[in-house]
Amino acid sequence: MTSPLVRIRGLEKRFDLSGGLLEQIKFEGGRFRRKQEAVHAINGVDLDVNRGEALCVVGESGCGKSTVARTVMGLLSPSAGEIEYDGNRIDHLEGKDVLPYRRKMQMIFQNPYASLNPRMTIQQTLEEPIRFHHPDWSPMQIRDKIHEVMHSVGIDPDWGSRFGHEFSGGQRQRIAIARALAVDPEFIVADEPISALDVSIQAQVLNLLMDAQESRGLTYLFITHDLAVVEHFGTRVAVMYLGRVCELADTQTLFATPRHPYTQALLSAIPKLEDDRPNHIRLQGEVPTPVNLPSGCVFHGRCPYANDRCRQEIPELIATDGGARVACHAVEEGRL
Repeated sequence: MTSPLVRIRGLEKRFDLSGGLLEQIKFEGGRFRRKQEAVHAINGVDLDVNRGEALCVVGESGCGKSTVARTVMGLLSPSAGEIEYDGNRIDHLEGKDVLPYRRKMQMIFQNPYASLNPRMTIQQTLEEPIRFHHPDWSPMQIRDKIHEVMHSVGIDPDWGSRFGHEFSGGQRQRIAIARALAVDPEFIVADEPISALDVSIQAQVLNLLMDAQESRGLTYLFITHDLAVVEHFGTRVAVMYLGRVCELADTQTLFATPRHPYTQALLSAIPKLEDDRPNHIRLQGEVPTPVNLPSGCVFHGRCPYANDRCRQEIPELIATDGGARVACHAVEEGRL
């Protein structure tokens, strides 16, 4: 077994809601008390991203998948845990120490209307990362590289003098992909890169990402909530719920035999044309707030198989016979 390209262990991220010290002090029961609150966005995530694969992270809005992506890229600092790239820990690096990894790791953002600088032409947008990471390159080398990446994503190099607002959403996302590819990265985090696009354009952008993966040997961490995209694009799938990974399996196994109750409910919601009487699993109750996390399994309040152990003990990801890893006491005990 080769070591994973990206290794995440015990990752946690909390966003403080308490404000300053004076705002934290409350007068309750005749005494002054200091009350601190935080959003627990990620709660002990363990993931390995292997070379050449497309690991898809799925889950409903607010489950922490985009926070995982931004923390891996260093846009957010983790509250706890470790992130390794190619065997080297990177979550604590600062300044010049992190620069080599900035070139190897690139990100494609969700909204192409916001991720491009409106004051810069496309030529300037693509030039900037190349000049930063290759200060010794000549203007001719930079121009040739820009033309190469623009051709690779289906953009006419003559468009370089135009600004971002002159393009459609699909064209802007192609430019954003070209910007990520301009420095020849090994690893790309794609945070819902097609969710802001028309359905007719989504397939084109998705095929472009797959072609780039094949031709350049890229590794993807792909964040999405579209399960149809996952089935088409993903090598493996990690299902998240309220900041924790509840199931991890290869794509075919997950869609054929989902084991976790939340994964089963999630996949049952996919509309099927040939299904006369769809067998939707309707979950009861509300999603708990990430400010006050429930004890034990975070899904126990909506799970029909929950017992006292589920309410008290946090389940760990365990390997199953089918090769999947599931964080569920019911699966471990054979009740499901």
